[in-house]
Amino acid sequence: QVQLVESGGGLVQAGGSLRLSCAASGRTFGYYGMGWFRQAPGKEREFVAAINWSGGSTDYADSVKGRFTISRDNARNTVALQMNSLKPEDTGVYYCAAGRAGNRRYEYNYWGQGTQVTVSS
Repeated sequence: QVQLVESGGGLVQAGGSLRLSCAASGRTFGYYGMGWFRQAPGKEREFVAAINWSGGSTDYADSVKGRFTISRDNARNTVALQMNSLKPEDTGVYYCAAGRAGNRRYEYNYWGQGTQVTVSS
């Protein structure tokens, strides 16, 4: 069982940066791939980024490549999402998830409650 708690969301102007963090409980954190998804109002939850158990492999949605960076610290049971050059279309609730590090929702078993990111134009 893994419990996930996101933090770091907020309001930022376009072009700005935010760093999201996800703290995981449970001794098996290092066995899981981790992902970030987001959901804008009226839209489905979509893949943002993923990282494998060791941190040696990452994947990104085309819309965030070159702007977002996912990382993890297995010693601290945390995963982070550094978001730079933010755009209004990045607005949404961001969710941390633990699973197989794929880009589909069904590949993740555990989800956090989400943190709101709002980018103003």
